[in-house]
Formats: sequence, C-alpha cells, structure tokens
Amino acid sequence: MSRFIGIALAFLLVLGMSVDAQTFKVEKFSVGGEGGTDYLTAEQGTGRVFVTRGDHVMVLDGTKGTLLGNISDTPNNHGVALVPKHNLGFITSRGDSTVTMFELSTLTVVRKIRIPAGGQDGIMYDDFTDRVILTNHSKPGTATAIDPAKGIIVGQAELEDDSPEGAASDGKGKLFVNNERKGTIQVLDAKTMKVLDSWSLAPCEGPTGIAYDRSSDRIFAGCGKNSAVVNALTGKIVATIPNGEGVDALGWDPVEKLIYIPAGRDSSVTIVHEDSPDKYTVVGTVTTMTGAKTITVDTVKHVAYLFQPMYGPPPANALPSPIGRRPRGPVIGAYFFAISH
Repeated sequence: MSRFIGIALAFLLVLGMSVDAQTFKVEKFSVGGEGGTDYLTAEQGTGRVFVTRGDHVMVLDGTKGTLLGNISDTPNNHGVALVPKHNLGFITSRGDSTVTMFELSTLTVVRKIRIPAGGQDGIMYDDFTDRVILTNHSKPGTATAIDPAKGIIVGQAELEDDSPEGAASDGKGKLFVNNERKGTIQVLDAKTMKVLDSWSLAPCEGPTGIAYDRSSDRIFAGCGKNSAVVNALTGKIVATIPNGEGVDALGWDPVEKLIYIPAGRDSSVTIVHEDSPDKYTVVGTVTTMTGAKTITVDTVKHVAYLFQPMYGPPPANALPSPIGRRPRGPVIGAYFFAISH
C-alpha cells in the first residue's frame, strides 16, 4: 500500500509541475504612436521597456503599457542597449549611421557616435569587456565595439556575412554572432575583436536571434521552423527546438531556464524549458499578433515583452523598400504584450 501511495503521489507531483509549467498569462496593451519597430529592450528590475519606433524610442511601463518617456532623432533605429553601470543607454540608427548615447535616469541625449561602417542593426552590452557591441549590415558585415564610458569606437571585426544579426557574450572573453545569410555562428575574441572560428548551423536556416546560457555554455540560435542549441565549447549542435516561422530575436531567462522564441509569421511565442544542457522541452505556446518577431525579458521580474504595430493597406502606387520588403500602409494601431506565469 505504501509503495502504491508513493507512486501515486509522485505521479500527481509530476502532473502538477507539468500543468503549472504550461500556464502562461498574456497581457495586451494598446499603445498607439507612430513608426514601425524592430528590437525592444527591458531594463532589468525597473519595469521600463525601451521600444524602437522608426525615428524615436518609446519608454513604456511594462505593467501598464503606458508611455513614460521618449527619445527622438534616431532615424531608422533598430536596437537599444542599456549599461546601468554607467547610467547610459545606446540606440542604433541606420538612417544617419550613428549610435545615440543617452542618460538612463533622465533619457537626455549625451552625444551621437558616428559609425563609419554603417548598416547598424543589433546591439548588446558585453559585461566582460565593458563594451557595447554592434552588429552591422554593412558591406562587408561588421561587428563594432564601443567604449560606453567614453562614447568612442575601440574595435571592429570584419565578418563573413553582410547580414549579421544578434550577438551574445559568454562572459569569459568570447562573443558569438549569428550570420543570417551564411547560416553560421562566428566566434570573436571580445578584447581584440579578432574572428576565431565559424560554425555551420545547418540544418538551422536563417539564424537571427541569439542567447547564451552561461551556466551550461550553450548558445540558443533562433531559426525558421527549428532553432538550434549549440555547445559553445565545441561548436556542435546538441539539440533542435521546433518553433514557428518569422523569428528575429530570442528571450532567455537564466533563473527560470526558459527560452522565448517569437514567430512573427505565425503570431506565436514558443516557450521552452532547458531541462539539462542537451535536453529541451516545449512547455507552452502563446498567441501574440502577426509581425511580432522580437522579444525581451526582464530576468528580475520574469516577464517577457513584445511590441508590434498594425498597418493599414499600402497606397496603390507604393514601391517596395530598398531592401525588397513589401510596402506597408500607415500605422493604424500598436500593441504591447507582457508574458508571465
């Protein structure tokens, strides 16, 4: 009898854990405002979320979706990196080939840093070198390092692809960059910005979003249909994760061991638990809206955020963009999503 009760209790415990792991709450806020979007960035623990809007950056309250502030004159912006250590933030603006440096506490612009390579896209902060790292769709593609305290360029790497996407740091002196066209991850020395290696991600196609688990030395690379988990010590793919199409950025919560994979074409976010370094389980899928392809996570509050404008029909005589994207109509709404559990 005691053995039977023990088995039953164990079964109920596992069942309860499974049900809890699949219960996620999605809040949706109507935000409005003008401009498209690319990346958004959560300020850890404060509830503020920085959202790119084409030529300005909105600062939203993550609990209400309300506007807290605005940073203007950032034409064709793409991403925001925050460096609380220096009370500074940085915004990539492809339109004028600059990075806007601003005070976190006041949102006041300090200066604009000219980026000769151009093509700014992704941006992140590497705590190991205390540098801000840009990934540029220049020709050839480049990764640029900025000293955040001085606001100057201190290094640059030439990459094998003119479409580098996200970058991640292992916190020990290496950077990892996803190359969307080549389907590779390049490894860089974070101090010298020298390219050390290049790893194929096949059959993972079009890698974009990237995150790094420092506890297991695993890289998560977001791809179409299936994302890849890479052993950062060997460069080998150790697992694949099924997800929707249209991924552009990944979210990673190292405390809860959850990976958030947004799919803009499928209007969904696949949520995955890292059971062990080489074993991953999909624990939930939530619905967002078409186009919502980037995500950010507040790893203190354990909330993931997405943002997406809604567009009306394009004018009849509208032309495709210079990079071949279909023409868009005017922004007729914009929505902010918060995922928690």
